Amino acid sequence: MAENKILEDLRAKLTDSLDENNDFLRSEAERFAKEKNIEGVAAATQLIAEIMPQSQKDEVERLTHMDGMRLDQVQEKIVALVGEKKLNEAKSLAERLYKKIILDYSEGEKSKFVSLRNPFEDNLYQLRYKSDKVLNRSPFDFGTMLTTYAYILVETGSPLDAIPVLEKAMEYNPLDCGPRFELAEVYKLLKNKRMLIETTKETLKVASSPVAIARCYANVGYSLTDMGEFDDAATFLTASVMFAPHPAIPAEMRDLAQRKGSPIKQPNRDDIIAVMKKYDIPFGPNEDVISVAAQLAANYLMEKDIPNALMALKLTYNLTLDEDIKKLILSYEPNAQQIVPGQESAEEGNKPNITQTVNNDPEE
Repeated sequence: MAENKILEDLRAKLTDSLDENNDFLRSEAERFAKEKNIEGVAAATQLIAEIMPQSQKDEVERLTHMDGMRLDQVQEKIVALVGEKKLNEAKSLAERLYKKIILDYSEGEKSKFVSLRNPFEDNLYQLRYKSDKVLNRSPFDFGTMLTTYAYILVETGSPLDAIPVLEKAMEYNPLDCGPRFELAEVYKLLKNKRMLIETTKETLKVASSPVAIARCYANVGYSLTDMGEFDDAATFLTASVMFAPHPAIPAEMRDLAQRKGSPIKQPNRDDIIAVMKKYDIPFGPNEDVISVAAQLAANYLMEKDIPNALMALKLTYNLTLDEDIKKLILSYEPNAQQIVPGQESAEEGNKPNITQTVNNDPEE
C-alpha cells in the first residue's frame, strides 16, 4: 500500500517533458535510497521504466539479456553446468557471455564500467584506483562472471587462456580477491613463482578479511613447497593459520617435514616477518584497507546508520583485533555471537565456490 501511495504522489508531479521526468525520478530514487526507503526506490524505478521510450527499452533488453535470459541468470546456468561436471557445455556458454560483456561494456574514451559491490569497495577504489573517467556501475557482477569463465578454462586445460580473462575481470573490480586468487592458481599450475608472488602482493593490497590474507600466504606456501623451499613454505603456511586456521595445513606441514627429511622448525613472528621480507611480501593487513573501513564506520556512526556502521566496524575489528572497536560493536550489538568470521570471507559474498586456493589433498 505504501508503494502505491508513493507511485500516485510521484505520478502527480510528472510533466510533459521526458528529460525533466527522468531527472526528477532519478533524483527521487537517490533520495529514497539514502533514506533506506525500499518502497520509494521501487516506485521511482518502476516509473522510470514506464516512461522510457520503446527504443530505449529494447536497448536495455539487448544489453542485459542473452538467449532471452538476464545475464545473471545465464551465469547461474553456467555455475549449475559446472556443478554437473558438464564443463564443455559450460565453457561454450561462458565464452559467449564473456564476449558479450567485453563488447557491450567496454571501456570508452571518457567512461568505464565497474562492478563494485558495496560502499567499502567504492571508497577503496577511489583511494587506490582513482580515475579521471566517469565510472558507470555495471548491472551485474562482471568480475565474478569472468572469473567463472577463467576457472572453466583452467579446468579444461587452457590455463594460459585464462590469464587475459582474469585481467579483464580485475579491470571491472580490482577490489575483488576472487579473480586474483584464480590468477594465483594459474601461476601455481604454470610453476611461475615470480608471478605468483607478484599476484599475491597485489592481492594483499586489497584483502579485507583474515581469511583472504590467510589464502594469500597459503598460496605462496604451497608454491614454495613445489619448489622445494620447505622452510620458507612452512613459514608462509604458519602465517596463514595465524590469520585463519584451515584443516588442510597441519597435514601439509607434516608432508613438508617428510619431504625435507627432518623436522620443520616452528617460526615465531619475527622469523615470519624476516622470511616475508625476502619475497617483499608484507605481514598483516594493508593500512589503506584498515583506514577506509574505519573511516566508513565513523561516517555511518555520524549518520546514525547503525546497521552499516556495524558491518564496517566488524570489518575493521577483524583486521585489527582492536579491543576498543570490539567494545563499541558490543555496545550496539550485545548478543553478537561471532565478531571474527569463519572460513566464508567478505570477498566470497554469494559467489559460487569454484576457486580452489588450498591443496585439499596435501599427501598426494
